[in-house]
Amino acid sequence: MATGAMNPVKALSDATPRPYWLDDPSRPEALPALVGDEYCDLLVVGGGYTGLWTALNAKERDPGRDVVLIEGQESGWAASGRNGGFCAASLTHGWANGRARWPAELTALEELGHRNLDGLEAALARHGIDCDYERTGEIDVATAPHQVHELKEAAEEADSLGVRGHVFLDRDAVRAEVDSPTFLAGLWNRRGVAMLHPARLAWGLKRACLALGVRIYEHTPGTELSSRSAGVAVRTPYGRVFARHAALGTNAFPSLVKRLRPYIAPVYDYALMTEPLTPEQLASVGWQRRQGLSDSANHFHYFRLTADRRILWGGYDIVYRYGGGVRAEYDHHPATYRRLAGHFFRCFPQLEGVRFSHTWGGAIDTCSRFSAFFGTAHRGRVAYAMGFTGLGVGATRFGADVMLDLLGGKRTERTELEMVRSKPLPFPPEPVRSVGIGITQWAMTRADANGGRRNFWLKAMDRAGLGFDS
Repeated sequence: MATGAMNPVKALSDATPRPYWLDDPSRPEALPALVGDEYCDLLVVGGGYTGLWTALNAKERDPGRDVVLIEGQESGWAASGRNGGFCAASLTHGWANGRARWPAELTALEELGHRNLDGLEAALARHGIDCDYERTGEIDVATAPHQVHELKEAAEEADSLGVRGHVFLDRDAVRAEVDSPTFLAGLWNRRGVAMLHPARLAWGLKRACLALGVRIYEHTPGTELSSRSAGVAVRTPYGRVFARHAALGTNAFPSLVKRLRPYIAPVYDYALMTEPLTPEQLASVGWQRRQGLSDSANHFHYFRLTADRRILWGGYDIVYRYGGGVRAEYDHHPATYRRLAGHFFRCFPQLEGVRFSHTWGGAIDTCSRFSAFFGTAHRGRVAYAMGFTGLGVGATRFGADVMLDLLGGKRTERTELEMVRSKPLPFPPEPVRSVGIGITQWAMTRADANGGRRNFWLKAMDRAGLGFDS
């Protein structure tokens, strides 16, 4: 468990059950709900990253385009304000997943991903968005012997494929970066990942959209989508929006295009945030370059430093609820908080006595290929991007551009990608879905305990192109 006689659960006793990122005095006031009818060129449904980037990029492409955005709660309230703040260049949930699914496009996908991250960074500067952005990179750490071999192979393969910026770190080298007795090796992606404050990114995008003339209505969920002769209409609780085109950024929430719902399995991910570390506590860990970290298990942790020297510690459990509902009561899971607290002090025993200030969770729009998919509906008048599977902080900007390309009827280097033109396999209906996810969870746990060896079930899932991750 942890060092000495300390009970890790005691470190949770004063924790606020609220996302740390959203518990911020700079959080903007909510905007009024839509009452009555609205008319526009482009309606964006969803005020998370996907919707906000779509609205912003649409106005930057064509300042005269009339854009309306509706959000069911407040902008950045859901996954965009609850994630770990890892902003990756990868569009494919890592180059290994991209190589397995689109080997002929891997070079193009890597290049587009890095261009997207560069473009995101430029947009932050252009619009004056202060979200504690730091391009520090990320280290995947090995905590079991078989993972050391896997990271060495990954580094060699990345080099052979021309994937730049990956450096293998042996035990001493990785512990010189971040010191934990559990770290056996690491693979440092030095150029492809940035750390940021996720909620401030969403709020900054909201301000930028408003400054460019986007009309945003919050506490305004879209409840029904229908075609009209000149476009589409979306009904809301107190009105309607009539638009030539619509872009859907609802992700883990049920899509207004019902045929898309089987492609998403909402899963819940949970995180802890520590109190600020003292200079002495931080020195005991090292971490001077402030990289993001994650371990290499199937049930993995992700962790990073905030601007005010806190440690975010999340992941491990991937909780699916029967029926795939997204509900407020699922946002907290004490059993996972207990487990995460124990794992934290096992990783960093030198931090015994540190307390946690916040605990929270949220839904992830998991799909079976671990990376976003795209398409159109209603005779090309509606576009969607969904299924980011926990890698949406950066990739949602790419998804926004794909949707705008599709709605414009443009053939671009993005829309010509097989990744964009193909779909993942849908998840089966209940109860088969829950049974399958349960067996997969069990098999992943067994693989972690057995040197990474994947059993017949996981191998069959691999061959079928099905997966389950966060």
